[in-house]
Amino acid sequence: MIHNFHIPVMGLAYTIDTPLRVASYGIDSVISIVDDELAEKMRVFFCEKYSLPYTPIPTKIQDYRARRITGYLDLMDKLVKEKFKKFSEELSMNRHELEKFVAMLPKTSVIKKKLEDLSSDRFFGRAGKVIRDYLSPGAIDVNIMTKVDKTNYRGKTALPSLYNDAHAALRGFANSTLNSSLVLSAGMNPSLYSYMGTFKDFFPDGEGVLKKKIVLKVSDFRSAMIQGRFLAKKGIWVSEYRVESGLNCGGHAFATDGLLLGPIMEEFAERRQELAKTAHELLVKALEDKGIRAPESPMDIRITVQGGVGTSEEHEFLLQHYKADSVGWGSPFLLVPEATATDKATRELLAKTGENELYRSDLSPLGVPFNTVAGTTNDYFKEQRIKTGRAGSSCPKKLLALNREFGEKGICTASRKYQEVKLEEAEEEKGNLTVEALGRRRQAITVKACLCVGLANPVYLEKNMKIKGEQQGVVICPGPNMAYFDKEIPLREMVRHIYGYTSVLAERDRPHFFIKELQLYLDYLVEEIREERNTAGKAKIKRWNTFKNNLLSGIAYYENLFAGTSFFGKDRKNIKTRLADFKACVAEIDIPEA
Repeated sequence: MIHNFHIPVMGLAYTIDTPLRVASYGIDSVISIVDDELAEKMRVFFCEKYSLPYTPIPTKIQDYRARRITGYLDLMDKLVKEKFKKFSEELSMNRHELEKFVAMLPKTSVIKKKLEDLSSDRFFGRAGKVIRDYLSPGAIDVNIMTKVDKTNYRGKTALPSLYNDAHAALRGFANSTLNSSLVLSAGMNPSLYSYMGTFKDFFPDGEGVLKKKIVLKVSDFRSAMIQGRFLAKKGIWVSEYRVESGLNCGGHAFATDGLLLGPIMEEFAERRQELAKTAHELLVKALEDKGIRAPESPMDIRITVQGGVGTSEEHEFLLQHYKADSVGWGSPFLLVPEATATDKATRELLAKTGENELYRSDLSPLGVPFNTVAGTTNDYFKEQRIKTGRAGSSCPKKLLALNREFGEKGICTASRKYQEVKLEEAEEEKGNLTVEALGRRRQAITVKACLCVGLANPVYLEKNMKIKGEQQGVVICPGPNMAYFDKEIPLREMVRHIYGYTSVLAERDRPHFFIKELQLYLDYLVEEIREERNTAGKAKIKRWNTFKNNLLSGIAYYENLFAGTSFFGKDRKNIKTRLADFKACVAEIDIPEA
């Protein structure tokens, strides 16, 4: 690998063409592939831009979802390879461009040293061979959120499960020309995982090489072990476990029961070989049963991490202390026009956003907390519809039509159809509710936003593409770390910031990312206890006690960690003070008796 960071998936559109923007520099990035309509529109756009032939894939044909996704991924593969070839040739012929590229590489990378030695006039002619031998384009990885897998219909007839959204997306990737990874997020989907076993590219070839790899986004070691074993029994090897902070991240926030990132990464570091050995033993048996030659020893496993990292020292600490293979940098790249598809107005909103504007919302139809920012255009249009008595979205895509309260076909809780019924029910019960309770009931219904459209609109706006249907505006999902970056950032400077050559941080007090995550978890627990204290049953109270104990255990781990590490020297005193304060706060949390 050229770089030791990657750009994770962000929304539906923010990274939809990021590989084409950054892969030439050797930077790995991730595309969301569940929205086939977006994929098809992007294929049209790029075919027109590069004067390539385009054959439409209409919704009337068989398996159009998978075919659209395959078509877009194949196009990305082609364009990235062509762009990388031109970039490599330019580096071989233009010393100035070579020097600029070398200045973006990690300080300790092998290729940096080799190219620096060849950058003088005397040796520049040899650079071409080093570039050919050591440079490769960044991966075009793809993401499927496993929960987005509703049953699809042809008229009133339910289609077989293999035509479900996530299943079709998986098939679209499996049939593509890509040699890259499928990133699975949001937990285990046994049906989807089993379906992988029908595609040969997920199995090792005669040389033990995987053309298409599996990456699991996980919140803790236990989840990694369970999912890794499940897939190994199907003959599928997990090549990477991508550990993500439960709360200090962008998008949906899947909180753990108070398990903090540091202790989680420590367990991965200590039990990495166990994870590989356990999966390998199950894999060998499964492959033998299928008549596929099994590798004699465990294949490589990468452990990567993401969530709130904002300085080069934090980045390097994760690589050195926990032996992480790569660190994900997400939200800051929303301010990098060369890397992500973000419209100008939204980028300006993000640049002036502080801690108070970033919040964990209830706007996701999935019913999972969702990190976002106040002041989006989606907020504006949503409020306008509520004022005119037309709450909810027209729901043109129905990707999140997962609520089956009104029938098996499913409906989205952000849709107008759903919200009108629920608001009518609230009105019928008005006599039994206080004014405040009725207001809260209405707010809980209408807060839901159309993510399918709101998370796709940014790329349409950025590229001046026509947006059909009613105005939905833009939904943006940065993590809390967004507060500490306050301006548009060139790609080169962002990468140099990651590696410690320069700093692009705002002049604001920024807590260490472990401390920030601890604060988020403490606030999360306190808020949940306050809201549910009077209605909590034994199971919930038991969870709160587990949560509290895990926080105290995590704080003890950090106290030992920061007493012994050589990292964070100038910040260590402040970190220790903050830990002591949080320890006292956690100890004082009053959990009711079961």
